[in-house]
Amino acid sequence: MFSKNARSAEKQQMMTALGINVEARNEKYLGLPVYMGRSKEKTFAYLKDVAQAISSYAMSCFDLTKSLCDDIMTMICRFWWAQQDQENKMHWLSKEKLCTRKENGGLGFRDLHLFNLAMLARQGWRLIISQESLCAQVLRAKYFPDGNLMGAKEKPRISYSWRSIVRGVQALKEGLI
Repeated sequence: MFSKNARSAEKQQMMTALGINVEARNEKYLGLPVYMGRSKEKTFAYLKDVAQAISSYAMSCFDLTKSLCDDIMTMICRFWWAQQDQENKMHWLSKEKLCTRKENGGLGFRDLHLFNLAMLARQGWRLIISQESLCAQVLRAKYFPDGNLMGAKEKPRISYSWRSIVRGVQALKEGLI
């Protein structure tokens, strides 16, 4: 995969040298998207297809939109309510009851958006406690050369992965997690 700014001749020369016939687009690696398009809804739409096996790995790498998390939660609730596309059944428990903690009489389903933020905050925490890891060194050199991860801010033209980690760190600072 090449940047959209790469020249065709240079791309072709590199592909020939590496023995690659076709440039990858919208492929996945380890179940995660390789290329991040403008529409995050479309990029992560595949998660709706695997709602019963939601990958915490994907949630620990990318900031999923609140609407996507809500859509997945709605799908899970429909499963518990035994509701099909055009069929309405009795809702024995409200969505709020499903998401209430077990200690408080609910079923303890997670708020997926907060879970996503917690997973991203965990990535930020790992960068703080493992400062000598290769990942931490590369990210520090590129995004927070002063070494102050807690002071890192979102800036234009940063990678979506880094933007996601920064949002997790912001949630950590605000005390949401």
